[in-house]
Amino acid sequence: MPDIIQLLPDSIANQIAAGEVVQRPASAAKELIENSIDSGATSIKLIIKEAGKALLQVIDNGSGMSETDARMSLERHATSKIRKAEDLFTLHTMGFRGEALASIAAVSQLELKTRKENNELGILLVVEGSSVKKQEPVATDKGTAIAIRNLFYNIPARRNFLKSNPVELKHIVDEFQRLALARPDINFELIQEDDVIYNLPEAKLNQRIVALFGKSYQEQLASCQEETSLVKISGYVGRPASAKKTRGEQFIFVNNRFIKNNYLAHAVITAYEGLLQEASFPFYVLFIKIDPKHIDVNVHPTKTEIKFDDERAVYAVVRSAVRQALGSHNLTPTIDFQADVNMIGKLNQTRVESSEKIYEEQFGNALQRSNLQNWEKLFDGRENESQLFHSSSAPLSRDEKTTMRFESAINTHQEFAPTESAFFQLHNRYLVRSVKNGLMIIDQQVAHERVLFDKYLVFLRGNSGSSQQSLFPQSIDLSLADFALVMEMEAEIKALGFIFEIFGKNTLLISGIPADLTGNEKELFEGLIEQFKKNQSELSLPVRENLARSLAKRAAIKSGLRLEQEEQKRLVESLFASSNPNFSPEGTPTFFIFETSKIESYFAR
Repeated sequence: MPDIIQLLPDSIANQIAAGEVVQRPASAAKELIENSIDSGATSIKLIIKEAGKALLQVIDNGSGMSETDARMSLERHATSKIRKAEDLFTLHTMGFRGEALASIAAVSQLELKTRKENNELGILLVVEGSSVKKQEPVATDKGTAIAIRNLFYNIPARRNFLKSNPVELKHIVDEFQRLALARPDINFELIQEDDVIYNLPEAKLNQRIVALFGKSYQEQLASCQEETSLVKISGYVGRPASAKKTRGEQFIFVNNRFIKNNYLAHAVITAYEGLLQEASFPFYVLFIKIDPKHIDVNVHPTKTEIKFDDERAVYAVVRSAVRQALGSHNLTPTIDFQADVNMIGKLNQTRVESSEKIYEEQFGNALQRSNLQNWEKLFDGRENESQLFHSSSAPLSRDEKTTMRFESAINTHQEFAPTESAFFQLHNRYLVRSVKNGLMIIDQQVAHERVLFDKYLVFLRGNSGSSQQSLFPQSIDLSLADFALVMEMEAEIKALGFIFEIFGKNTLLISGIPADLTGNEKELFEGLIEQFKKNQSELSLPVRENLARSLAKRAAIKSGLRLEQEEQKRLVESLFASSNPNFSPEGTPTFFIFETSKIESYFAR
């Protein structure tokens, strides 16, 4: 029987390696910029077209390469950083494996120009799919310029897995921002389709943060400093009041290398304990300096995950540093009683305790009076029953009342069809009423999400969403990636009822919102985009369904909001007229039936 194991050709081995190192254009951009940083460059320019699918070019003024080094750089595992195994634990550079260029060249059409400072001419290499097509002298500036065209041109299946241009652009911008934050001492420039997106001169870290994320960050940064014998922590943390509902602006660098570490991220969030609203994520840029011998960066192909030999100690220092920064800068949150569900819950608890005290004063001396009289007072018809439950949640102000408008219900589900008995609201969170087989408890927020989701899907399918004009249109500045995302979904967002137009570079003017919504136009629009991105990162949904889910999530009434009887009735009617009254769009149950038999079991019948 012949032998069946054989060595792979280099071209195929490089394509396999590319699958680990180069997943998308952003991966290639990261690897090339890291090489430029390692070359000692003080100026790095990234040029992209069609979100890096057509062209991705990195130009630097670094040390450049000789002809031999340029040719060797395209060989797999060719590196200037490693000479022996021990060198893996003394690394101070960004790249070290020698995989990046070889992997990228295996799946693209690559052109490399490079010149060392003391050479009159540089070298030009043209490579397609690991095969060198041209090698010749060329007049070029000092440093290196690498252009990647038609990424994955020779692997159509991989190219088909790339996302839309706005999504791929967002990944490139994310990588660019991380590298620009890691080295504020280097000039960075990002050009897309001949438009200068970022032009970042050498600056201090706080100036680099403002240049990347906008002037609004100028007022929310608190300096963070801590030093021990093991690690040194530096950087900035954001105000709790400025925390967002989506992740993405949390940066941890170890020896100037961006890393993803849930354990250290938890240390930061723990330091914010009691200062953040639920499911909010604060902004932070933290640098950890540590002796390379205490870490291992060679645990993941993309080098974004590392291991510490004493992770608990680093955790404690990070948490302490952030707590100290928040305390020394007096960064306390702005309390919003309408939005902070936890605060409303505490107020409701106080009201419940107050109601219980009233109840004890009224009925506490039951043994000294007639039991019959007491029970008659407590259950004097359904109207009194409703008033009793409402007393545990004192009315909120008129501004906190909802103005829900629902379509009339049709074809209600008979199995769970409510009886004619009145609703009552429990703790301004649940709607309760009796049904044929027990007690129905409805989560008002989840139920409203289902109702709105169905309505918005109808709007999106028929482009029929109605709008209400704003008296004072508001402008909103978006990041490059968010602006591209909105432009791609412009027709769908307008179908929901939003009215907006381009108002400058990456800026929109919001002049109308869906007719059934109230609130700040800017906050609603920003909330829609944030929720859309959150869904996009966690789920694989069609654009229309994602938009309908996102707006329903942001526009639904919240727990803690008191509803009038008519509003309660119309909400439940609309729920049972929806496409799936049992569950929210996310699959959360909208109601629960507390069956009569279960109730009877508590009374030992």
